[in-house]
Amino acid sequence: MSSKILLTEPSRCTGCRTCEMACSLYHEGKCSPVLSRTRVIKFESKGKNFPTICSHCAKPQCMAACSEGAISLDSGTGAVVIDEALCTGCRTCLLACPHSQMGYNREKKVAFKCDLCGGKPQCARFCPTGAIAFRDVDEYLMARRRVLVGKAVQAAQE
Repeated sequence: MSSKILLTEPSRCTGCRTCEMACSLYHEGKCSPVLSRTRVIKFESKGKNFPTICSHCAKPQCMAACSEGAISLDSGTGAVVIDEALCTGCRTCLLACPHSQMGYNREKKVAFKCDLCGGKPQCARFCPTGAIAFRDVDEYLMARRRVLVGKAVQAAQE
């Protein structure tokens, strides 16, 4: 299983929605924010943008809610994925997802979610600012620890 995860850095997001276009084009063959597995939530009054992505939970509630067995774990990428051929479009998974990261394709009548693009997420590949990145978990944790320890050392010196 891959040791990489998708990460977001909202402070870098400009709200360009390139991630949404790259995602929907890759998966659906057209640029449509409605069909994107990645979404940018805009708070225009605050001037803030938040890219949102599936967490690929360790205990996916969407998978537990699916009575058809259409949602499973991809052992190669670690992604929680939907088999469209098995999906009946009941939308129970949409209700079960605690982070509202599921979508529904009205044309195909199936649920959809991030599948990490088979291990090469297009949202991260095309994000011009690096607001979405596909990084090794251990590298990310070490970098995060350095930041936290650096802040603690700086605070102790003041």
